[in-house]
Amino acid sequence: MQAVCRKATEGDIETLVELIAGYAEKGIMLPRSRDVLKRHIHTFVVAEVNGEVVGCGSLTQLGSDLVEIRSLGISEGYKGLGIGSKLVDQLLLEAKEQNIPKVMALTYEVNFFEKNGFTVVNKEIFPEKVWTDCIHCAKQHCCDEIAVLRTLN
Repeated sequence: MQAVCRKATEGDIETLVELIAGYAEKGIMLPRSRDVLKRHIHTFVVAEVNGEVVGCGSLTQLGSDLVEIRSLGISEGYKGLGIGSKLVDQLLLEAKEQNIPKVMALTYEVNFFEKNGFTVVNKEIFPEKVWTDCIHCAKQHCCDEIAVLRTLN
């Protein structure tokens, strides 16, 4: 089974809504509405297996030298096959192409990100994230996500 990563298109929105909603229902990921996905579809990449979208992730700019990996998810039945790492590689390539040297994420899957070259850091070093997103989050004062960072060469 070979996964192929590509830029997301508007034709992928319904699949992205369903995939992200599955994670959001478990409290693992923030939900994204169709409208938000449509406005930000250019920030998403998807992974396909035999023409079926089975994973996604996005890259959101937080500052001139910092982007965040968001909405990284894989469909049930496709986890553990390296598809998440392929998506991360594609997102890192996009960060490099944009000349952005730092890539961060907030995650519950620390081991996955460490295997992909990220290091655990204190989330307070990202005021860009705290002031743009965290202030609107229900978990703001009891956040249990772990911050990870990778600096690109």
